[in-house]
Amino acid sequence: MNRDYDLINVPTIAAQIIATATEKTLLFYGEMGVGKTTLIKEICSQLGVTDNISSPTFSLVNEYETNKNEQVYHFDFYRITDETEALDIGIDDYFYNNDWCLIEWPQNIKNLLPLNAIEIHISMAADGKRNILIK
Repeated sequence: MNRDYDLINVPTIAAQIIATATEKTLLFYGEMGVGKTTLIKEICSQLGVTDNISSPTFSLVNEYETNKNEQVYHFDFYRITDETEALDIGIDDYFYNNDWCLIEWPQNIKNLLPLNAIEIHISMAADGKRNILIK
């Protein structure tokens, strides 16, 4: 799916991602400030997370529970300098437990990512809208 969206359409895009996801590991690619966290917050909200959702830039992972007692893990690997930092938090256990894993800056742990994860590429268009490519 390749779409343009703006902040008004974030709920629609999030709903489409959830409805069409064949895997629960979603990789969010894009420059700083392009809207990765905004989209992740909406996905979490639609999955039923009622906690305050924020980017785990310093903790690497935030764990949320949905209103259906399911787990959602939100990772931010922006500050990671070595993939062993991700291994130290038990990244493999998160990836292979059938819970939602939403990952910002996945390129920083590229050798650890599950092969079947869904890639979501977000970029800023000249008109201020975001371009999204899901593969």
